[in-house]
Amino acid sequence: MNKEFNIVDFGHPCFNPDVTKYHGRIHLPVAPKCNIKCKYCDRKTGCINENRPGVTTKVMNPYEALCYTKDILEKESCISVVGIAGPGDPLYNEETFMTFKLISLEFKDMIKCLSTNGLLLSDKLPLLIDCGISTLTVTINAIDPYIGKEIYDYAVYKNIVYKGIDAAKLLIEKQLEGIEAACDNGILVKINTVLIPGINDGHIKEIAQKVKELGIDIMNIMPLISQAELSHIKVPECKELEKVRMENSKIVNQMYHCRQCRADAVGLLGEDI
Repeated sequence: MNKEFNIVDFGHPCFNPDVTKYHGRIHLPVAPKCNIKCKYCDRKTGCINENRPGVTTKVMNPYEALCYTKDILEKESCISVVGIAGPGDPLYNEETFMTFKLISLEFKDMIKCLSTNGLLLSDKLPLLIDCGISTLTVTINAIDPYIGKEIYDYAVYKNIVYKGIDAAKLLIEKQLEGIEAACDNGILVKINTVLIPGINDGHIKEIAQKVKELGIDIMNIMPLISQAELSHIKVPECKELEKVRMENSKIVNQMYHCRQCRADAVGLLGEDI
């Protein structure tokens, strides 16, 4: 196991399962725009009833997010992580970087975390380092573009729209480039992979092997939430998910306690306030 996981006081509940009862997180929904279209994604704002990625009650601006963080931290002593996870892709929204800079000025000791599709990771890495990001999650669902084209509709990069296999090729190339650079710069990286039966379920091992080569510390294999263009695909059964996680635990450390959080989640994992 990577040395970071042996640090008793490492207070990021997504990276250290031993602290989930004591350390919580606050997700700041300041990033509404996204630069790719995943076929399983259905982003919503003004949503209070669904507990899944891509949804939030409202989108905040950076100053609202700072005030909100202050208010939460006055009430909840368990919060050790400030993260931005959407509802779009944080790296595609300049509000992300302003928010982290404001948070850094007020709360120097907070762990700062970000979740991204990785398309802009290598481009924006200097900004992330400047903002003091120490932990990062990248969602990779394929490293084979022929599989990727079944998962992604399009990608927007430098004002050019890529579709089909061209979108998948570009995204995968930029993801791997960014992950390697982030690891080389000492950022603790977790990979999220959505298990999609009939599409990438036989491909997860290849993903695990590749990201391990790049320096990844932990992988989180998550079940598909059947919706949007992939609403016809059956959600993987628990035994199927457990089998895939067990097989890939031989390659890279696995996360078993993910709650597939909202973009505005606050509190302990599984005990949102």
